Amino acid sequence: MQEETRYIDVYTGNGKGKTTAALGLILRAVGAGWRVLFCQFLKYGEFSEIKALKKFGKQVTVRQYGSGGFVRGRPSEKEIGMALAGLGEIMQAMEEGKYDLIVLDEINTAVYLGLISLKDIRNLLERRPKDVELILTGRWAPEEIIERADLVTEVRRIKHYFSKGVPAREGIEK
Repeated sequence: MQEETRYIDVYTGNGKGKTTAALGLILRAVGAGWRVLFCQFLKYGEFSEIKALKKFGKQVTVRQYGSGGFVRGRPSEKEIGMALAGLGEIMQAMEEGKYDLIVLDEINTAVYLGLISLKDIRNLLERRPKDVELILTGRWAPEEIIERADLVTEVRRIKHYFSKGVPAREGIEK
């Protein structure tokens, strides 16, 4: 049987739907029997997607490496430490071959805000086993990551009800 090629995918841009696209891939991967690691940077909490992913049992592992608060200005040492600890766990999981699909939700934003260095992401990409599909989401994907990826989708906001003062809605944005 021929081994299937796995790729590096990036979902970036200022529009809504980057995490949602990654969650759709998780749904397909679970249906195909893949083992999934879903990692969120910056975010923390029992959002609807976390509750849903936990229903897949051992097939999907969820990790969060954020305080849940907005990073304003320079990130705190605690926030940087959480992000770097997460990166270390992800490296170990990749090396152990535990997962077929690894989603790094908001990793691009974490790089942009200075929680993780571009050098660390470059190292992660270089060490990725060829049998792991790797998904990187978040605004502000660095050009070097875009160049290295096999698939890049830019989600562009044309119109959003946030501009009318509508807060994040459970089941839709949270």
